[in-house]
Amino acid sequence: QAQLVESGGGLVQAGGSLRLSCAASGFSLGSYGVGWFRQAPGKEREGVSCISPSDGSTYYADSVKGRFTISRDNAKDTVYLEMDSLNPEDTANYYCATLGYGTSCRRKIYVGMDHWGKGTLVTVSS
Repeated sequence: QAQLVESGGGLVQAGGSLRLSCAASGFSLGSYGVGWFRQAPGKEREGVSCISPSDGSTYYADSVKGRFTISRDNAKDTVYLEMDSLNPEDTANYYCATLGYGTSCRRKIYVGMDHWGKGTLVTVSS
């Protein structure tokens, strides 16, 4: 069964760091773009970061630019999100999803999101 599984969330103090993982099973993640999204209670889902399947080009939302780093290890079918200098506004459920051809994270156009994880909760205390 094809699925994505996120891990690495938890409780951290403001200024701390976490590394999230998005691991694929049942299919090869290397041929997909992957996006990280987050949703806080009462707020809309926000696209946080994306990474392309081919040249590894990346996108970051302004709210996380300079603090978060997305990377991938295709041999492990895993995409990572390194989150530094966390603040309480980063508190949310974080999800990863595969992205299809035609996606433009910069323009918030997401296509062919065939696989979604169930999310991992990140809580940042002040």
